[in-house]
Amino acid sequence: MGKGRREALRIDVDRSVKVEFHGANVRADAGLLAFRELDEALCLTGMVTDLLVDTRTGLNTRHTLLAQFRQSVYSRLAGYEDTNDAERLCLDPSIRQVVGERAKEHKAASTSQMGRFETDVLTQCENLRVLMELSGAWIDQVSRQKPSKKLILDLDSSVSPTHGNQEGTAYNGHFECTCYHPLFCFNQHGDLERALLRKGNVHTADDWRSVLEPIIARYRGRQIKKYFRGDAGFAIPELYEFLEEEAFVYTIRLKANALLKQHIEHLLIRPEVDVNGKPDVRYHDFEYQAASWNIPRRVVAKVTWFVDQLFPAVGFIVTNLNWAPRRVTHFYNQRGTAEQWIKEGKYALNWTRLSCHGFADNQVRLQLFALAYNLGNFLRRLALPRSISHWSLRTLQTKLIKIGAKVVRHARYTCFQMAEVSVSRNLFAAILRRIRRLMQPVPV
Repeated sequence: MGKGRREALRIDVDRSVKVEFHGANVRADAGLLAFRELDEALCLTGMVTDLLVDTRTGLNTRHTLLAQFRQSVYSRLAGYEDTNDAERLCLDPSIRQVVGERAKEHKAASTSQMGRFETDVLTQCENLRVLMELSGAWIDQVSRQKPSKKLILDLDSSVSPTHGNQEGTAYNGHFECTCYHPLFCFNQHGDLERALLRKGNVHTADDWRSVLEPIIARYRGRQIKKYFRGDAGFAIPELYEFLEEEAFVYTIRLKANALLKQHIEHLLIRPEVDVNGKPDVRYHDFEYQAASWNIPRRVVAKVTWFVDQLFPAVGFIVTNLNWAPRRVTHFYNQRGTAEQWIKEGKYALNWTRLSCHGFADNQVRLQLFALAYNLGNFLRRLALPRSISHWSLRTLQTKLIKIGAKVVRHARYTCFQMAEVSVSRNLFAAILRRIRRLMQPVPV
């Protein structure tokens, strides 16, 4: 049997070709080493050492909470969204290397061990609280190295389809499926400040305070410009008042109604058709106070007449910005990047795969996906050379993380002999150099 394993296979179409299998000696995901380097430079995953509460006993403590936490985050970053993959990944040299500790010499945690870690340990109230706060702590750590002069928050909801009788699942008429309805808040760099899993049938703005208040509390003492953007689902007076009290500038879309349209009647008369087929775009602003508002607020309107359409496209934005209407509209439209970041999380990490029965278990998995996303986004915006700075998270995953490598172990070191295909040696070295610069002390 041993001889059969070593014997090369032949391809009939060309008998000069041999196929050999070398098991765990040749593996993908070698590019995770760059992310582990960034992790160490910014002291990210190591934060949980003193934060997570460990109630395990006996042989269950064979792998530390830090090691299992790293395994949860890095496996998701590599595209393995389920703990079922741990049975194979626990032997993977790349995963074992980034997990560290005992895994480097033996193996990482198995499927059953990872399942208990995520559903028994991390679902404890204190640990879940830590997990939800960790994205913000990571972003604060990055901000110490790369401070920003402004903050722009984009709040948006999404859909996570469910299957079967999962706890908290419900039919959502907007998405036309049974689902969860998670809420995400991103900053202008694409970092996910906070995520919250919610039941499927809640309103878009439901429980917005649980997401927004902790974020704003973190930035409250910083002397920077602060902005907020949200779609029509967040057009609620309580949110306006909260943002005004916190000195945030905001642009929030309003649903059109007859009272708003009365203020732009002069723009609703069809103009002369442009011979070049270009749409006619007009702007207007006015003060408006809905019955539920405590004070009048500025509303910016945009009316677009298209040549091939009978009626115009009309949009309203409530804002406390004093910019020109065109500039206000342009600023608001940039919130579309948040929708793109949500799509990246879906396509690269598959963070809508929340397949546990328990709601708390799925809340934990969403937070782990959020942390994996942030680690990937940190490397994208802090360490990529200019020539590949446009890479999406999905591209990073397929071209960098999925680098194949032959693993050669020696007495004193382990060598990853990487395939030089999408990422060359010089490009990988440039990424490492940029990461090492982050290790330098921050000037006081």
